[in-house]
Amino acid sequence: MVDLVDTHAHLDDASFDSDRHEMYERAAAAGVRRWIVPAIDRGNWETIERLAGERDGVFPAYGLHPLFIDRHRDEHLAELPDWLDGHGAVAVGEIGLDWYVEGLDPERQRDVFIRQLGIAKEHGLPVIVHARRAFEEVIHTLRRVGGLRGVVHSFSGSEEQARQLFDLGFHIGIGGPVTYDRAHRIQRVVATMPAEWLLLETDAPDQPCMHRRGLRNEPAFMTDVVDTVAVLRGISREEVAEVTTRNAGRLFSLGRARVDDAR
Repeated sequence: MVDLVDTHAHLDDASFDSDRHEMYERAAAAGVRRWIVPAIDRGNWETIERLAGERDGVFPAYGLHPLFIDRHRDEHLAELPDWLDGHGAVAVGEIGLDWYVEGLDPERQRDVFIRQLGIAKEHGLPVIVHARRAFEEVIHTLRRVGGLRGVVHSFSGSEEQARQLFDLGFHIGIGGPVTYDRAHRIQRVVATMPAEWLLLETDAPDQPCMHRRGLRNEPAFMTDVVDTVAVLRGISREEVAEVTTRNAGRLFSLGRARVDDAR
């Protein structure tokens, strides 16, 4: 049985309310027994904390997502440091920049992103970064702030952008999009990148694999990603699981005792 960590899953989403327990069991049966659950705004911090308290292997991250920039207040940023200290956070996230959706204030996005990077740096926590159509600016910002580590989730950039992230100490998160026939650029990145920077994710309930298009995504389906990555890199699925689980444990400080408890 493979041992996997889903490093990005929004398990607090309402689409799981009717079958969350069964979702966990399906994931565990597939070998996915640990999940990083990132926040999107101040309104779901308590829910994520509750999920982490209810089941071993659920690890919370707290932050303010750029897609919901209109919801974020300065008082939420002021509250974040103390919340990180007292609520078991393994990362600051989901944070970042989104230049894809129209109407999102770019200057406010930049301000909120940079301030959260500073908070993560002060707390010695990794960051979970959203960078849709914003890779160049995200990379520049990470370099300028410095002293950071983390993951750019749902990576879809170029091989050169990936190399720049690795040089900064950042992983890339790979999920369902890599399984699509036309995903040639990301498939080239995954095939040739240094294995120590690779993480697996689902972004559940979003971004399902190609043959599950239109369906709700969930952590059990990450095995489709494992199989695709194994083919691209010419290694076994067990090797993919081993290296990505080790990477996740190192980045998010998922100690051995907590790993065993999640089995």
